[in-house]
Amino acid sequence: MDTAHVPSVFDVAAILITLTATLSWLNHKFLRLPSTVGLALMGVMASLLVLAIDFLTPRFHIGESVRAFIATVDFEATLMQGMLSFLLFAGALHVDLSDLRRHRWQVGVLSTLGVLVSTAIVGFGLMWLTQLAGIELPLIWCLLFGALISPTDPVAVMGAMKHAETPPGLQATVSGESLFNDGVGVVVFSIILAAAAGDGFSASHAASMFFIEAVGGAALGLAVGWIGFFAMRAIDDYPVELLVTLAMVMGGYALAQNLHISGPVAMAVAGLLIGNRGVALAMSDTTRDYVIKFWGLVDEILNAVLFLLIGLEGIALVGNTQFLLIGLASIPMVLVARAASTGAPLLLWRKSLPFQSTFPVLVWGGLRGGISIALALSLPSGPPKDLILTATYVVVLFSVLIQGSSINRVLPRVGGTSTT
Repeated sequence: MDTAHVPSVFDVAAILITLTATLSWLNHKFLRLPSTVGLALMGVMASLLVLAIDFLTPRFHIGESVRAFIATVDFEATLMQGMLSFLLFAGALHVDLSDLRRHRWQVGVLSTLGVLVSTAIVGFGLMWLTQLAGIELPLIWCLLFGALISPTDPVAVMGAMKHAETPPGLQATVSGESLFNDGVGVVVFSIILAAAAGDGFSASHAASMFFIEAVGGAALGLAVGWIGFFAMRAIDDYPVELLVTLAMVMGGYALAQNLHISGPVAMAVAGLLIGNRGVALAMSDTTRDYVIKFWGLVDEILNAVLFLLIGLEGIALVGNTQFLLIGLASIPMVLVARAASTGAPLLLWRKSLPFQSTFPVLVWGGLRGGISIALALSLPSGPPKDLILTATYVVVLFSVLIQGSSINRVLPRVGGTSTT
């Protein structure tokens, strides 16, 4: 009889929170790196340590045990069906809607056409790299990599910019783009994945799917946001009003998934509405203080757990040197694609967003994070998935550890430039 212990959901949560708290304390006390960078770095170091111990003492099967634990977490489901709704809503609460409205065309173009252009550049670039390496990878799989790696991660971007002094226009553009382009990227990824699977794909089907998911998500976000707004304005009881915000996030995201529309877009729209109209018109001073602090705390805790998981996911990768080299070569390719997809539109808007100050922030501050890894993990098993997952992980690690730790060195140089 198999008596192997399968950890419960509570066990997994307890281990993750304990690890996160311990490593956060160590980072704050000794490393003093930005929280997300420090936790991701220590997660990677822990993965490498486990692999080294496993190599030196294979009979203990430590690596196998850790991989089994990571598998129980199910990164893709944990992020895409749980944490993401909370993180997007919490992030959107702090975005100024008036600044966002002034730069709506920039945000709209960057989060739609920018994603499509970057997807194409990265996709064809990966096909060229794999051909150089003698690996056969169909173009459709290369484009899948382009779709999952092109959107900037709102969790990573807003976490990096949270403590930086940036002009309102630039902050609205970067934050707004990162909030909405991940929803667009997920839709594009789903369309290309359907084409790769041969599920009756056509251009008209792709266009209708894009419209229904994106516009439907925005409409649901508005509906959920206004329902929450009127419910909160009708009472003055902060525990109940906090419950209303939780119901908006959990109920709204679950409804979006069941309606097959974009949950990320819905949560971004609902968060913008409550963070601007709700905070100003539907809450007392006491409720406003509790709501902002509660969601700020949720944001910090889930961010910390997420970036620790990103670091730990390294242990699940297939140890293929060729795949790692392709991943390393993908880093400059992704940066070039980001520069091309943002540079051209910015030249048209150089009067409202000065090119020389905005361009480096959009390129270097366009961080990739957990969403890219979650999408790569959702691919069907096989050699193409192993290559794409490895390349994705390498690009995300570079983005979080190198770009994330140095973005503050770019931001102060543009901090004095007015972009309003």
